[in-house]
Amino acid sequence: MSVVRRVITARGVVQGVGFRPFVYQTAVALGLGGTVRNGPEGVRIDVEGDPGAVDRLLSALREGAPPLARVERLDVDEAAPTGATAFAIAPSDGARPRDARPPADVAPCDSCRRELADPGDRRHRYPFINCTSCGPRYTIVRGLPYDRARTTMAAFELCAECLREYEDPASRRFHAEPNACARCGPSLRFEWGGAGGPGGAVEGGGTGGSGGAVERSGAGGPSGAVERGGAALDACARALASGAVVAIKGVGGFHLACDARDGAAVRRLRERKRREAKPFALMVARPDDVLAYAHLGEGERAALVARERPVVLLARRPGPGLADEIAPGLAELGFLLPPSPLHELLAAAFGGPLVMTSGNLSGEPIAKGDAEARRRLGAVADAFLLHDRAIAARVDDSVLRVERGVPRLLRRARGYVPDAIALASPAPLLAVGAELKSTFCLATGREAVVSQHLGDLGDLESQAAWAEALASLSALLGFAPAAVACDLHPELASTRYAESLGLPLVRVQHHHAHVAACLAEHGRDGPVVGVAFDGMGYGDDGTAWGGEVLVADRRGFERAARLRPVPMPGGDRAAREPFRMALAYLDDAGEPTDALGGAELEPLRRALRKGVASPPTTSAGRLFDAVAAIAGLRRVSLFEGQAAMELEAASAAYGPDAPPYEYRVEGRAPAELDLRPAVRAMARAARAGRPAGEIGARFHATLAAAVVDLVAALARERGLATAVLTGGCFQNRLFARACEAGLAARGLEALRPSLFPPNDGGLSLGQAAVAAARLGGAA
Repeated sequence: MSVVRRVITARGVVQGVGFRPFVYQTAVALGLGGTVRNGPEGVRIDVEGDPGAVDRLLSALREGAPPLARVERLDVDEAAPTGATAFAIAPSDGARPRDARPPADVAPCDSCRRELADPGDRRHRYPFINCTSCGPRYTIVRGLPYDRARTTMAAFELCAECLREYEDPASRRFHAEPNACARCGPSLRFEWGGAGGPGGAVEGGGTGGSGGAVERSGAGGPSGAVERGGAALDACARALASGAVVAIKGVGGFHLACDARDGAAVRRLRERKRREAKPFALMVARPDDVLAYAHLGEGERAALVARERPVVLLARRPGPGLADEIAPGLAELGFLLPPSPLHELLAAAFGGPLVMTSGNLSGEPIAKGDAEARRRLGAVADAFLLHDRAIAARVDDSVLRVERGVPRLLRRARGYVPDAIALASPAPLLAVGAELKSTFCLATGREAVVSQHLGDLGDLESQAAWAEALASLSALLGFAPAAVACDLHPELASTRYAESLGLPLVRVQHHHAHVAACLAEHGRDGPVVGVAFDGMGYGDDGTAWGGEVLVADRRGFERAARLRPVPMPGGDRAAREPFRMALAYLDDAGEPTDALGGAELEPLRRALRKGVASPPTTSAGRLFDAVAAIAGLRRVSLFEGQAAMELEAASAAYGPDAPPYEYRVEGRAPAELDLRPAVRAMARAARAGRPAGEIGARFHATLAAAVVDLVAALARERGLATAVLTGGCFQNRLFARACEAGLAARGLEALRPSLFPPNDGGLSLGQAAVAAARLGGAA
């Protein structure tokens, strides 16, 4: 019988996803000999036997890999047979990783959920149940190749039963690296303390399954005795029901939770977290639990139950049931299903909707360690639900919205990171992103890995968390940059970091990066007409841009059109105080500003007309703010984007067919969109007492019509057929849909981001795409 030997290297997401057990089981079933092991490139398969059987193995690798695996490439080399007839999983090659990549975290699979709920199963109510198809991955990995010894589970020695499963090819826990049970794995503890509670009362007990003995640990918390065990989870549910705010250690960090029906509890959480009005996410046990509070279409349901477990924004259903303080003034609520077995058990024990928000103070990174949580959240939480599995990577919840069946990420984090996107670069590139909604991007040569959402870099603690994430992911991937890309703005913390590296530096204009990120996501090079509307980005003329229409490819751009510049009174203060931008727009349009205030605003009016502390801006975000203030909705914003979000919510009731106001397009290179006629009409409507929603709906129609006219004219002039719609303003559904529909009616293709956020969370990918094109000579 002829025998062949093949050495196969599988590259992609192939470690920590049950790929080696799959290869083992397939090879044994086919009667093949050899070995499979984790290696620096991915998974190395050395197989020999009947040529037809080897071919069938290769077909299975391409077409039948486990659900969490993503085989991006198979490299196959011939070798001389050795006579091997048995097949085995060999020890991992511990060499420095080159192409291997850790998988993302995955919510509990159906099989684990059934065991979790089965009183006869030995893992009944065990909060850390997992298998090769689910469980923690990226947040527990400390090194590659992905083996238990290189995860935070290394601290827990497998008991005899778990070890038997781990070594049994017939078990779905065969080489499941986080495998554990109540006897040998992580355990819970609940402790009062922090901001309130009964001063040390702590409950604990068994896990509800076998082997759940209580272990006393003495004075482990800020208020005294601590007991471990699954009954701690029931104590947590009772605390939440009593109105407590509880800090819960999850998969990639802490959540802060309270009863979503208890207005007093939600108010306390807002006050302590310093989050005056920004909406809170809500967790429910099952998709149907959402129906009492929000509308749930097929696409939204699919996103809710997806293994990534994102927060999904849903259209609010009027009626009682939730505290008014959850999302004041907004038309959407954010829901997620339990992202871990611990959350699943808590949701079942509590029996109602829970606020489940990031475990931080506003503007800070989420807490991930117990001591860090006690220090940073001690003034927020009344109690803590903790466990002893360490978190290696700090990863927040992802957030998305489903639009006409398409999930569009607004915050990309747990469940999606560190998935990669194809991006060719001539050398390893680091792109450091921006200041707000910060991410970084590692372009390794053939692909790019964008980090999890890391928040705003406005303080040293946030910058330290950013640097920690960069060091960790770089070490996992064996990444060492040969060049670095950054924003044009010289004062950003990310720019200063890029400059400190002493590497070749590519500076990328903010809005060009937005367009390039969308091109990279869609695998396009351009040129396109790129519409980048957002709050602000540093322009190449040193002014504040934000309402830009570019003709761009990955390498460069031309500023073809823009919003008419207006002064930004007080500079950055205008982003927090929409009345300032309303004052500027009304003054620019020659309209009276008395409705905004009288004598108290006179110094601001004088400064505005003299140009004192009033830099010019084309910001579309500030335009939305101004309209919200002119319409009488909001003078001062309590969080970023609040005025624009409330304007969208008020406008939605008037439908998509509101008639636009008048506008003009003047000049060339760049052309200027002049909205002064529309501003005058909105001011008159507001003085006449027209509803804010009507004014807002007509404004949305006006801006969308103007964008469509500008893009269509440029496309015709330049011979282009594709537009890109990106930037934070395209998170607004009314505006985005109107632009898409208008462009489609003109026969133009419109690309929008979906896998990466349109806001600044996608900027690092765009910077990497531009740097790769410039350094490599591509388009």
